[in-house]
Amino acid sequence: MGEGVGGQGSATRSGFTRTSCYTEFVLKNVTITVEEDALRWARKQAAEENTSVSKLVGRMLEDKMRQTDEYWAAYEKWKRIKPILIPGLAANRLTREEANERPR
Repeated sequence: MGEGVGGQGSATRSGFTRTSCYTEFVLKNVTITVEEDALRWARKQAAEENTSVSKLVGRMLEDKMRQTDEYWAAYEKWKRIKPILIPGLAANRLTREEANERPR
């Protein structure tokens, strides 16, 4: 059968191709250098929160980012963006009731 977007498609019994798309942000890896004392504290803190040092530091950075005015301004701007309607997407299809309505 045909390929989906980026080669992610897969054939189904009905012959249609399913495609997948990301709806969330993709996480990125970074390398940091810290003092031994800071690393020891981070390991202890992560253990107390039952998480990894990587996730702990990531959350700390996200929290710091959300404290900035620039973040909230961008968030408010993002909320005002109207969704793009693409023909053929489920959001544009008739509801079950609309599809089963019979003209009288």
